[in-house]
Amino acid sequence: MFVASSLLSFATQPLSWVLILLACGLLWMRRSRKAGMLLCQAALAVLAFSGWLLPVDLLLHRLESAAPPPDPHASLKEYAGIVLLGGALERSEMWQQPGRIALNSAGERMIVPVALLQRHPHLKLVFTGGEGNLRWGSLTEADRARIFFDSMGVDPSRITYESQSRTTFENATLSAALPGIDKQQRWLLLTTAAHMPRSLGVFRSAGWNVTPYGVDYRTPDEPNWTGYSFAIGAEKWHYALHEIIGYWAYRMTGRI
Repeated sequence: MFVASSLLSFATQPLSWVLILLACGLLWMRRSRKAGMLLCQAALAVLAFSGWLLPVDLLLHRLESAAPPPDPHASLKEYAGIVLLGGALERSEMWQQPGRIALNSAGERMIVPVALLQRHPHLKLVFTGGEGNLRWGSLTEADRARIFFDSMGVDPSRITYESQSRTTFENATLSAALPGIDKQQRWLLLTTAAHMPRSLGVFRSAGWNVTPYGVDYRTPDEPNWTGYSFAIGAEKWHYALHEIIGYWAYRMTGRI
């Protein structure tokens, strides 16, 4: 499943499509210059379209709005704790230097739980994440999370770490098997808002009693008709397509 997820990650990058179309166009020119030129033009069209932020923002906003979080002013006394999905930490090699903290663009996933634990002393935290890359580093994501939360002064006794999962499905199943974890209790499921529909479906299908707590929102409430950026657009399209295709892949395989 992890290898399939890695292949999906490559296939959902617009720049991968551009590269494939260009390569096919250049190769096809040996047989038909017209067909080759059409493929090259298609590559440029995909590249140009991927930079327009409005379509992908509308798509991502729909994902982000699918599972709204609880009222921020509501009491959390009925919750046992927070299940935090990995994905917000840079690769293992970025953490080799003692004292170095390396968060990626989803760093809000790590910061929000610290604030929640401070405001709600009864909450526990379950961090679930092994390694999101094809090769395991010297530090699993759970190891890196431990370094982060220790540096933030969070009481280690309040956190349980799961360090073997590599997919969202494994996040749900392996976390449920941790000692002292009762998935029938009420838990907050914390992850990037656009990732929430897939995560929520997987966790509930695995028997968890979870309430969505989305963070790391990436789209405005009001659409920006003129926003344009190749770098931002490519990143957003990659994320949106990965989540949508991943959701339906999990539906088709009975994981949601």
